[in-house]
Amino acid sequence: MTTTHDVINPATEQLVRSVELATVEEADAAIARASTAGPAWRAVAPADRALLLRRFSDLVGDHQEELALLEVENAGHTIGNARWEAGNVRDVLAYYSGAPERNFGRQIPVAGGIDITFREPLGVVGIIVPWNFPMPIAGWGFAPALAAGNTVVLKPAELTPLTAMRLGELALEAGIPEGVFTVVPGKGSVVGERFVTHPDVRKICFTGSTAVGQRIMRGAADQVKRVTLELGGKSANIVFADSDLELAAARAPYAVFDNAGQDCCARSRILVERSAFDTFMEHFETAVRGVVVTDPHDEAAEMGPLISAEQHDRVSAYVEGAADDVDVAFRGTAPEGAGHWYAPTVVLPRSTTDAVWQEEVFGPVVAVLPFDDEADAVAKANDTAYGLSGSIWTRDLGRGLRVARGVEAGNLSVNSHSSVRYSTPFGGFKQSGIGRELGPDALEAFTEVKNVFISTD
Repeated sequence: MTTTHDVINPATEQLVRSVELATVEEADAAIARASTAGPAWRAVAPADRALLLRRFSDLVGDHQEELALLEVENAGHTIGNARWEAGNVRDVLAYYSGAPERNFGRQIPVAGGIDITFREPLGVVGIIVPWNFPMPIAGWGFAPALAAGNTVVLKPAELTPLTAMRLGELALEAGIPEGVFTVVPGKGSVVGERFVTHPDVRKICFTGSTAVGQRIMRGAADQVKRVTLELGGKSANIVFADSDLELAAARAPYAVFDNAGQDCCARSRILVERSAFDTFMEHFETAVRGVVVTDPHDEAAEMGPLISAEQHDRVSAYVEGAADDVDVAFRGTAPEGAGHWYAPTVVLPRSTTDAVWQEEVFGPVVAVLPFDDEADAVAKANDTAYGLSGSIWTRDLGRGLRVARGVEAGNLSVNSHSSVRYSTPFGGFKQSGIGRELGPDALEAFTEVKNVFISTD
């Protein structure tokens, strides 16, 4: 029996479109088509596979504004962010279009012959995409997977399927053969679960909550299925007294309130050296109150709404539902009326054990605490189950490197909040995930090494 999901604009709470959700049988059919298409796709000459990926990239570029506007409607992203996201898909495809011809093996010196290695595609790759960044996270998975010669079935989040569906259409227009890249809208409990249990799906790329990632990892163990997991985060923004405090404070809101805080890399814990705490907070309050939260279609918008009423309730429970645990230092502003709006909020936890300090809020809420010295800063930053990202603000390069080496996280920036570049690896420590996406070595995650010895005796 076919079911549907109503896609709702989170800024207006109006219906955008109803989308049919796949059944288990339809998921099986998509996986079967991908498996059947696999041998022909892996046999495509590397230069020709590269050409098809470049065509796909060009088409995404041609439709960048269309995709961006679709994401504004579907996910409530600001138009500026949505343009960047569509452009990121274009650029990631262009970057990995150079990979098929550089998917090198090695020649290893051995006695009695020649030993060479090949990087062979895995087969069918299942990609499960979250609702917070539907376009770029999809591209981070399917671009290197396709470049390596795999076929892909992609399940977008139920809340935000529209851009993924459009990317699937553009892939066909670009000449990617039927069955090589298939988008299958559906429930995680139906389509996502089938990716885990189906023997023809050789790898799963999942981005989402740590709890769901743990379930996928347990299920994948039954078939020794490969997984890449990018999970939660509770990243620290460490501000030393010797930094440019005004600049650090001005940039801090955009490290946590971007996408309404619905970002695994959000620096949702700010640690400020005690001697600079009051000065930083003065500058920070000015910056927070200046964040433009408005209709995401507006070119001036810097933050849009939360994705759903459920997410709004979850976020507010950390603040309004926890009055005994946190003090609100100050807030920004947000529209009233229709839409899942929540104002940028800065809180002062009573303890490092408070939920708002330890748990991933996934909304525009940031907690701030002081620290005493480098060792205290690193200890407080590492006092979390997560380890995805983070920032260090200091004029002392040596200190920046020492602290970066000490913080247990996969993506750190000094005097910057940049977490993601398609040309560098991305992934987490601890419960923030397993494996790395992006960068020059991404194809390693989508290939197996085959060793061949040729006797010369």
